[in-house]
Amino acid sequence: MITIVSGTNRPGSNTLKVAKYYQQAMADRGISSNLLSLDLLPDNIIQTDLYGKRSPAFKSTLELVNQTEKFVFIIPEYNGSFPGVLKVFIDACEFPASFYDKKCCLVGISSGKYGNIRGIDHFGGVCSYLHLNVMPLRLHIPAIKTELNEHNTFFREDTLKFTTEQIEKFILY
Repeated sequence: MITIVSGTNRPGSNTLKVAKYYQQAMADRGISSNLLSLDLLPDNIIQTDLYGKRSPAFKSTLELVNQTEKFVFIIPEYNGSFPGVLKVFIDACEFPASFYDKKCCLVGISSGKYGNIRGIDHFGGVCSYLHLNVMPLRLHIPAIKTELNEHNTFFREDTLKFTTEQIEKFILY
């Protein structure tokens, strides 16, 4: 099972648009996937689901994560790194059941010109600690506001080329 994680809880984010694009691109190749948007996490997750506590509101999310074999993380740049809510999400999951020896690929997006290179590198360190195997092809999509058309799909030739390559390699990974 593949789960695509929209790595922010910002409502209406470009991150969620990119996650939906990846989900549709996989569906176009006959691959089903789940979409996990961090804006659906419990509002009080810090109080209810860290340090061994479990809330009913997080139970279905945790079950989805534990059943997932491969993850696609779409990660926006927040202050030169990845969003804190993504780290809280990782911390709320179970170790080792949630991520250990599973596979993932990373997609960085930013409104700036570097496509969250630093944040993807930081998150890669977290993945290494979790024994979450990261596919070597990591994408960095800069100026995300200019990359999506009115249908929230990529349209630039080079972005289409690289996202297609990553998706196809990830399916085989």
